[in-house]
Amino acid sequence: MAYGLLNGKRGIISGALNEQSIAWKIALKAKEEGATFTLTNAPIAMRMGAIRDLAEQTNAEIIPADATSSDDLDNLFTKSQEVLGGKVDFVLHSIGMSPNIRKGRAYTDLNYDWLKQTLDISAVSFHKMLQSAYKLDAISEWGSVVALTYMAAQRTFPFYTDMADAKALLESIARSFGYRYGQHRKVRINTVSQSPTPTTAGSGIGGFDRFFEFAEKTAPLGNATADQCADYCITLFSDMTRMVTMQNLFHDGGFSMTGISEEVMDMINKQQ
Repeated sequence: MAYGLLNGKRGIISGALNEQSIAWKIALKAKEEGATFTLTNAPIAMRMGAIRDLAEQTNAEIIPADATSSDDLDNLFTKSQEVLGGKVDFVLHSIGMSPNIRKGRAYTDLNYDWLKQTLDISAVSFHKMLQSAYKLDAISEWGSVVALTYMAAQRTFPFYTDMADAKALLESIARSFGYRYGQHRKVRINTVSQSPTPTTAGSGIGGFDRFFEFAEKTAPLGNATADQCADYCITLFSDMTRMVTMQNLFHDGGFSMTGISEEVMDMINKQQ
C-alpha cells in the first residue's frame, strides 16, 4: 500500500545490483511512493548486475559513476539535476566492498593496499559524495541522505574483518558531515544499521548462513528483511522525519539491544 510519502521528490539511488539488493528494493518502494530518481553504480558493477531491468521498472535514467572519483560524482549530481529538473531531495549510499574479505585474508594479516581500497570504496566514497553535493548545492533544503551500515561498527563480528572499520568510519562521516550540512542547508544525514540480509554481498561472507540463523533467534522480532529496510529508508527520505539527523538507526528487530535470547540458550543447551 502506497502513502504518497515521496510525491514530487527527486533522488539518487546508488548500489542496486540485482533483485536481492536493498538498494533495489528501495528504488521500487521510492517509485511506488511517488518519487523520481536516477540510478547509479560503478561501471564494473553495472556489467555484473541487472540495473537496466530496474531502470525500466522505475522509469529511471542510469548515470554510471565510480564512487571513489570526485569527478564522476560531480557529474552524477550535475546530470541528475538536469534529468530530474531540479535539486535532489534524497540520496542513498549503498556502497561497500572489501578485497581482503573477497580474497580470504584474515584481519591479522591484512593486505594494506586492499585495506585502503576497502576504506575508499566503503566509507570515504560517502564523504566524496556529500562533498560533491555540498559544493554543487545539489540537495534541496530539508533533503535527506541515508547510508547503509552494519553494527560491526559497534560490536566485533570476526567474519566482518576490515569492513567493520569501514562502517565505523562511514558512521563518523554521517555525524561530522551531518552537523555541517544541517547548518548549511538543513540537510539531514543518517545511517541505517540493518539486520544480516541475504544479499549478494552479505551471502558472500563466510559463515553468513549460521549467523543469519543466530540473529533470527536472538532478535525478539526476528531479522528485518530487505523490503522492510526499504520501507524504513523511505520514511527517512520523507518529510515525516525532518528533525532526525546524525543518527545511526538500528533496523534489526531488536538484535542490537538483546544480550541473549531464550531461543539461543535453548540451542546451546541442546548442543551440550
